[in-house]
Amino acid sequence: MLNALTIDLEDYFMVSAFAGVIKFEEWPSYKSRLEMNTHRILDLLDEHGVKATFFALGWVAEHQPKLIREIHCRGHEVACHGYNHQLAYDLSLKEFHEDIRKSKSLIEDVTSMGVIGYRAASYSVIKRSLWVLDILIEEGFLYDSSIFPIYHDRYGYPGFNRFPVSISRKGFGEILEVPLSTIRILGKNIPIAGGGYLRLLPIRFVEWGINILNNKESQPAIIYFHPWEIDAAQPRLNGSRISSFRHYINLDKTYVKIKRLLETFQFAPINEVFASKLKAQPIS
Repeated sequence: MLNALTIDLEDYFMVSAFAGVIKFEEWPSYKSRLEMNTHRILDLLDEHGVKATFFALGWVAEHQPKLIREIHCRGHEVACHGYNHQLAYDLSLKEFHEDIRKSKSLIEDVTSMGVIGYRAASYSVIKRSLWVLDILIEEGFLYDSSIFPIYHDRYGYPGFNRFPVSISRKGFGEILEVPLSTIRILGKNIPIAGGGYLRLLPIRFVEWGINILNNKESQPAIIYFHPWEIDAAQPRLNGSRISSFRHYINLDKTYVKIKRLLETFQFAPINEVFASKLKAQPIS
């Protein structure tokens, strides 16, 4: 079964966990490690003949267009991650509309391809921010991958469907929601999708979870990670104790775990895994 491999394209100083430490206006003063880490990922994917979906920030497309262009030219899907990694539920409807329109346009200008997919910063589409889907539909997005059906202190919609589902929004239309992968254990959704969970959990448990999804539930897994997660040498930032733990734990193990997953399972971009439901058209 084809599983969806996704990469949230952001640098180590852009993450939500450190938003209280580093202001957006300060981003240019930090030395970027994004290009170096992304090239390492691209080479690993080439080695295994795998294509993925890269959810890119509009700010990155604006300041590092060559990197976005290379990702596209190597055959990967480039989707939208918002402009500067603001949480969707912290924005007004007008602010979100402006953010999504700006970031989508920047990415499309670089790749000359229509952007059809979106993922909110830190999975910030939750029960009270489902209005985000209305704006995505208005702006021509065909799928969203922002809902994580788990309990978490900063995100999560535990009552949402665990598997990809088409959502009809009255007065707007439909959009395919592609939630991050979980498995059911003792009546609870347990995240196995990647990121910090991939770094914390034993690789055999992650593999077991993907096999459960593929073989017992006949569903593709949706896996994610960030380029900074393969970079154990990144500068240490002065965040809270819990944020620092979540960000820095097992960075030295991520690359090996990703490599093992690529050797064990079949992966493709979201627009290929769900090709029968999606249509991507180039910009004329």
